[in-house]
Amino acid sequence: MDLLDAMQVFVRVVERGSFSAVARELNLGQPAVSKQIRALEQHLGGALFARSTRHLALTDQGQRFYAESKDILASVDAARLSFASGQEQIAGLLRVAAPVSFGRLCIAPLVGEFLARHPQLRIDLRLSDQNEDVLKENIDLAIRIGAVKNEGLVAVSLGDSPRRVYASPAYLQQHGTPLAPADLAGHNCLAFTLLEHYDVWRFDQDGRQHSVTIKGNVTCNSSEAIREMVLSGLGVSLSPQWLFAADVRQGTVCPLLADYQPLALPISAVFSQDRRRSVRTRAFVDFLRERL
Repeated sequence: MDLLDAMQVFVRVVERGSFSAVARELNLGQPAVSKQIRALEQHLGGALFARSTRHLALTDQGQRFYAESKDILASVDAARLSFASGQEQIAGLLRVAAPVSFGRLCIAPLVGEFLARHPQLRIDLRLSDQNEDVLKENIDLAIRIGAVKNEGLVAVSLGDSPRRVYASPAYLQQHGTPLAPADLAGHNCLAFTLLEHYDVWRFDQDGRQHSVTIKGNVTCNSSEAIREMVLSGLGVSLSPQWLFAADVRQGTVCPLLADYQPLALPISAVFSQDRRRSVRTRAFVDFLRERL
């Protein structure tokens, strides 16, 4: 058994979800594909698939081996291209994690441009408002907004995310417009709970610091859900400018407290120490610093 060939077949079976589909792609009989998977399992000393289920499902060990196999095969492809060209290539698979709204609005529109520069590269973009475990999930690069906790990872600044206070015209017509941070104490403030001290909003006015402890009838861990609630007229939010940029242009929300600047949130790229040497990771970090 050729181990790399068997790993390639295994990865294809997982991604196609069918032994027969892979057999057709490789112009083989299904028994030949099944035999290669069994030989791989015997070599590893454990089951990759849970065969008691009606659907093709990986065991826990199979899930881990699938992720590691994809990394290994991508590295083999990159090494092959590097040997052919005489230098390390920006090629293979790059796994990127990002918050949902920021990923959708700010990262996804740039992916095509980056891939056009590096056509041998593939990107697995994972969007979640919960910080992914970079090491456990085999993520090459994670984008974090806000303070980065010490997780034994490398953190590179990509810039800052300016924020503003927003409300809909309907809300302001009914409840009035706050003119100073202290006025927010009398408004229904919608808090984004994934930030530290989310119930204290801080502002700067010509070097003078202002803070207000906000109250409201909704807290939420999704910035997109908060945006929808603001648009519906439920309350006021302190949110990144990129989240409401299109709504401000359309006049469906109003930025407030123009003389008071909320503290901006840092945007960082974090990755493990071993990914520091990856040309794929370095290229994407440099690209984001250029375009964000």
